[in-house]
Amino acid sequence: MKKIIALLFIALVSTSLSAQIDRSQMPQPGPAPTVNIGEPDSFTLKNGLKVLVVENNKLPRVSARLIIDNKPYAEEKPGTQAMLASLFGTGTTETSKDEFNEEIDFLGANISFGSESAFASSLSKFFPRVMELLAEGALRPKFTEEEFESEKAKLIESLKANQKDVGTIANRLSSSQAYGRNHPYGQYTSVESVEGISLQDVKDVYANYFVPKNAYLVVVGDVSTKDVKKIAKKSFGKWKKATPPSANIPEVEPAEFTQINFVDMPNAVQSEIIVQNTVDLKMSDEDYFPVLVMNQILGGSFGSYLNMNLREDKGYTYGARSSVGASRYASRFRASAGVRNAVTDSAVVEFIKEIDRIRNEKVDLDKLEDTKKKFAGNFVMQLEQPSTVANYALNIEIQGLNDDFYETYLEKINAVTDEDIQRVAQKYLKADQLQIVIAGKGSDVVENLEKIEINGNKIPVLYFNKETENVEKPEFKKELPEGVTVETVFDAYIDAIGGKDAIANVKSVMMSGNASFQGMSLTLTRKLTVDGKSSEVVSMGGNALSKQVFDGEEGYIIVQGQKITYNEQQLRDTKATAGLFQELNVMEGAELVGIEQVNDKDAYVIQLTENVREFYSIDTGLKLGTEVTQEQMGQKITSTISYLDYEEYDGVLVPVTLSQNLGPQTVDFKMEEVKFNEGVTEADFE
Repeated sequence: MKKIIALLFIALVSTSLSAQIDRSQMPQPGPAPTVNIGEPDSFTLKNGLKVLVVENNKLPRVSARLIIDNKPYAEEKPGTQAMLASLFGTGTTETSKDEFNEEIDFLGANISFGSESAFASSLSKFFPRVMELLAEGALRPKFTEEEFESEKAKLIESLKANQKDVGTIANRLSSSQAYGRNHPYGQYTSVESVEGISLQDVKDVYANYFVPKNAYLVVVGDVSTKDVKKIAKKSFGKWKKATPPSANIPEVEPAEFTQINFVDMPNAVQSEIIVQNTVDLKMSDEDYFPVLVMNQILGGSFGSYLNMNLREDKGYTYGARSSVGASRYASRFRASAGVRNAVTDSAVVEFIKEIDRIRNEKVDLDKLEDTKKKFAGNFVMQLEQPSTVANYALNIEIQGLNDDFYETYLEKINAVTDEDIQRVAQKYLKADQLQIVIAGKGSDVVENLEKIEINGNKIPVLYFNKETENVEKPEFKKELPEGVTVETVFDAYIDAIGGKDAIANVKSVMMSGNASFQGMSLTLTRKLTVDGKSSEVVSMGGNALSKQVFDGEEGYIIVQGQKITYNEQQLRDTKATAGLFQELNVMEGAELVGIEQVNDKDAYVIQLTENVREFYSIDTGLKLGTEVTQEQMGQKITSTISYLDYEEYDGVLVPVTLSQNLGPQTVDFKMEEVKFNEGVTEADFE
């Protein structure tokens, strides 16, 4: 009872005090808690490798991280560093690839490599041997032509797939525009640059830059400094002392004026927007902590200005975020979101609105205090991780920070005022030098983008290709030639795939293929009949993830065990595209509406229903894609499927790559089995 009375008394006193606080005045910050970070043990090998050790005996595990802090340099052949990283771990001069990986698995360890880094973790009793393996893989790699060609092919395939990804293209252009195409941070890896890389190029980069001059080895866990010294000397002591080549980094020039930098992605069903400007900020600068807090309020958290506006209020995106870099060499402010085509111009206006807001209005004091508390909470939670001590010590070394940088971290966060927020926002968010980078479907979004104004002035739109080169404005709307109709387009398609005689005996098709998506292996099985029935199943490991069935009249979809019956509009849309060779008959209401680009090819656009469009190549007559728009949770979502790599089966051309695009994600299914008139039964459509 006494405890309850005491709690009530505290609550009443707190309420009384709260009522007396003048919220129009910035409260005086209380004393920041004293933080004792602690220091790792450290020593330096004769070759220059500096070793940091944090002993922690709570768990019988140890991790080691090798970081080579070389100055960034522009690659003569972009992609060489990526190739170097992929070739690590493919065998050493002492151990084959299989033997190396088998021993790692046997020890229950984890070892990985980067072009200028390496990492290992294991149980502490195996750590000495794991360190030997880490050093062997890093210092005595065996780069073979066979592994080189294999990894090169994988990288090229990945780059080709990314050419269709709006996020990849937007990021590529934003980096190029911010830093310059010849800057280390502005370069990008292309298919052409990778094709020009030789195995000798990779070996040269390794010899020149994988050296101990600027290297650090960070060891954390259940191990003593004494033992680490022995292990480090044994494993890395023979690493030959060397200095990497000097690098000259070009000066970064800010944009002359606020502008929209647009790259056309004709297949895009959403736009990727990046709003940015270059900044000159380092962790050692006095403004670093006010900028941290300012960015958290603008776009660094779920409750930020940007996210609450674009996601919660407007429903334009699944998330809007911002960041401000603090590199020693070059940095930028960057805010981004993926939005629907229809709201691309509106989203740009809202980005600018929120940037202006934090520049011109003082932040609410309650929000500022709440943000500081979250920083303090996150900081304290991070201190519970032993690796944090080592990471902080490494930052002090690399970034040239004061020894008490992290011990006074909370004190400096706590000292940030609303005036500081506005001051750094005006200094680092350059409202008149913004680059608004957009990758999206030009035919849908450019007309409205060209109308955007700031303070009565139109924002100029500059155009770029996927290779970040400045180009003339693309021709988004092309005139239809005389005499072309839905009938002529459909006839050209039937002729292109083999002609009426070739398809006359095809009553059904069964296709099956696989795709890799976010590390998962997916299988797609499609079954189609000439009388308009269709079945499509996507599975993983033999378990169906989704199933769509249409029997010619009724249809449904099953996702995660939930069955949803098609509504009237979905039935109309499905009837327009289901089954085989619907081009033999022109659907009532089908309309030839224009010419657009699909996969870099001009295509006739046939509007089948208000929600369904199909695309047919002007050059070949082949069908290039289908686009379907559906309403979900009050928003219109567009998905596309591209038909690629046609191959002949019994005299009929069939696309053996089906590229499914939904939002920013693309999944490419490679058909490995195609059968006519077998493998399909009526039970498939029940």
